[in-house]
Amino acid sequence: MVIKNHRDVTSAAIQVMAQTTDLRLREIMTSLVTYLHAFIRDVRLTETEFRDATAILNEMGKLTSDTHNEMVLMAGSLGVSSLVCLLNNGNGGNTETSQSLLGPFWRLNSPHVANGGSIIRSDTPGNPLFVTGRVIDRSGAPVAGAEIDIWHASPVGLYENQDPDQADMNLRGKFTTDSDGRFWFSTVKMVGYPIPTDGVVGRLLRAQGRHPYRPSHLHALIFKPGYKVLISQVYDPRDPHIDTDVQFGVTEALVGDYLRHDEVHPSDPSIQTPWYSLDYTYVMEPGEAVLPRPPIK
Repeated sequence: MVIKNHRDVTSAAIQVMAQTTDLRLREIMTSLVTYLHAFIRDVRLTETEFRDATAILNEMGKLTSDTHNEMVLMAGSLGVSSLVCLLNNGNGGNTETSQSLLGPFWRLNSPHVANGGSIIRSDTPGNPLFVTGRVIDRSGAPVAGAEIDIWHASPVGLYENQDPDQADMNLRGKFTTDSDGRFWFSTVKMVGYPIPTDGVVGRLLRAQGRHPYRPSHLHALIFKPGYKVLISQVYDPRDPHIDTDVQFGVTEALVGDYLRHDEVHPSDPSIQTPWYSLDYTYVMEPGEAVLPRPPIK
């Protein structure tokens, strides 16, 4: 088609997208071109802004490495990660779900730990935290033999891959649910933390007058054949940023109860006080068990 005006560009691009043999890809690309062109018309994107936008995308790609994923960080900061999660779980976003966004810090091959063990692998000062979890299906039946991949930030707000003072795989571990669907372990209580702001995402937050903080949370990725992989975060409601998560990840179903205890621990008087406990039930949905692509190595 010889282009006569700006409307012809959209028509020609949509016609080309319609030639795609993969039906789902055709649907996605046709819709993408339709809305993308409509967006450009709506904001009347200038040539300078277009060049700036392509430079930003190039910069985000260059900033992504084995230890940092700027693209995932941006998706969360725009609410895209949370939206995709909620639309694809909990009966199409109509009911509560234990699912949450994966985030940019999940790693493959966390070491296996026996139930009752610790995921502390290097000197990590902080308040002791004892976690008990249960995995059930939508009918309430326990899911035995599920693999639980746990990770969280340290009490200084850094994941171990960000912090040279932490041992490799510190505050990470894999557990297996028992016949009642339960698992349990000890760690230190995590804190909320700022997401990395030395790249494109940081410039966006500053331009919008937004803070960079995520509220304190515990990550879990749960795998069991016959079930959709459950990716979850359990948030501390007492965190000062619980209502303003920079990644839009907090839902009512994901707020846990991190109980503070000032008394002596009943099974080990040597444990420092205060110590904390968390008990949370994860609900898995039936589906295909496919692990996500790790955002970092």
